[in-house]
Amino acid sequence: MSTVQSKELSIAGAWVFEPSRFDDDRGLFVAPYQEAAFTEAVGSPMRVAQSNHSVSRRGVIRGVHFADVPPGQAKYVYCPSGALLDVVVDLRVGSPTFGAHEAVVLDSTSYRAVYLSEGLGHAFCALADNTVASYLCSTAYAPAIERTVAAMDPALGLPWPAEITPILSERDAAAPSLAEAAEAGLLPRYAG
Repeated sequence: MSTVQSKELSIAGAWVFEPSRFDDDRGLFVAPYQEAAFTEAVGSPMRVAQSNHSVSRRGVIRGVHFADVPPGQAKYVYCPSGALLDVVVDLRVGSPTFGAHEAVVLDSTSYRAVYLSEGLGHAFCALADNTVASYLCSTAYAPAIERTVAAMDPALGLPWPAEITPILSERDAAAPSLAEAAEAGLLPRYAG
């Protein structure tokens, strides 16, 4: 029996996973990623080519990142320390939910995880200092095909907490808006 509950989000190709945690007098145990539960929910296993780990101070926003499709880059993200607001953005031109987003709080209490398939954009905001984001990626980092869309684009209206002063990398701060990226032909196409 699986110890992970899953739910597809309103954006096709994105899921949230809720693993069971087991606490005792020694501490806790949790398995944030379980292949059988993942495959049952998504319909196919996830190829893992790389594991990423980032540590961010409160207010850091990373993203909205995506990779050219093909090959694209699917991600399975969870937060083993701290808390973050994880956001999935549908960047696929022609998708019925193009430009829509879903936000899920990931933290080191629930160990909830988010999966986003190729073509979807990913961003997060650290809600606490020393927040760790850990994610499995279906393809290795390839700078030539990595893209970004402005996380602060008013047209996207991403739900960044009002009480947090955003901290962005130079690359993310200079990213094009969704409309500019679409006009430049940088966005993936919806496969249906």
